[in-house]
Amino acid sequence: MTYQNLPEPTRITSRDNPLMKDFKRLAQDNGAYRKQARVWIEGDHLCRAALERGVTPAMAVFTEACWLSAGPYRLRAPGKNIVIDNSLMAHVSGLESPAQMAYVLDLPVVEALLPDVPTIVLDRVQDAGNVGSILRSAAAFGFQQVAALKATALLWSPKVLRAGMGAHFGLKLLEGLAPEDLTALRVPLLVTSSHEGDYLHRGTLPWPCAWVMGHEGQGVSAELAARATRAVRIGQPGGEESLNVAAAAAICMHASAVSRA
Repeated sequence: MTYQNLPEPTRITSRDNPLMKDFKRLAQDNGAYRKQARVWIEGDHLCRAALERGVTPAMAVFTEACWLSAGPYRLRAPGKNIVIDNSLMAHVSGLESPAQMAYVLDLPVVEALLPDVPTIVLDRVQDAGNVGSILRSAAAFGFQQVAALKATALLWSPKVLRAGMGAHFGLKLLEGLAPEDLTALRVPLLVTSSHEGDYLHRGTLPWPCAWVMGHEGQGVSAELAARATRAVRIGQPGGEESLNVAAAAAICMHASAVSRA
């Protein structure tokens, strides 16, 4: 299909249009994706990341100013292309500087944990920036799935999506799990601790494995610690009490990745 024979886009000029209301909820309400089974991603980087992972958008949304210069993005939404008045993107977007294009994606359905793949378990990690950063590290270091326990920040919420920088599209994501659901995993469960366990840099790490990352203030729950195959601590020569959970996760995942090389 070429630009010349593309179907005419649907044009929207009013913020009261029902689609605009749906878009705004997806862009600004953390839990709206659960109700609509769709996800809003905004801007060139996230949209390109989705395409590169083979994701086909259900809808593509462009401002009038962007539509004619959108290039290949215009060809990649077989569902529907939508063009809105330039001022309407600011009404929809949750960003201080709204992008000029966005995709609406169908929410991926992942029914069960894969038992034998490298996994990250999030135990009540509540900060969206931390969760997105952990997802980004997971994708970079070869982990394939993320299992989020209840009380963890919602994985497909707008802030986590932005912090993940496209990592979502390379991972299998499950959320709302209970600790007992982890019995489906057949890989060693590794927990981090600031005061006990083997030092990360001195031991041999199993691969594949499942790293458990705990609550920012409380750490890994006692229940999960009891389930763990092994506790590991990160050497901190500078003497700080603990590390940010996203930093600790990146260090642990990198150690796993390079130990198998």
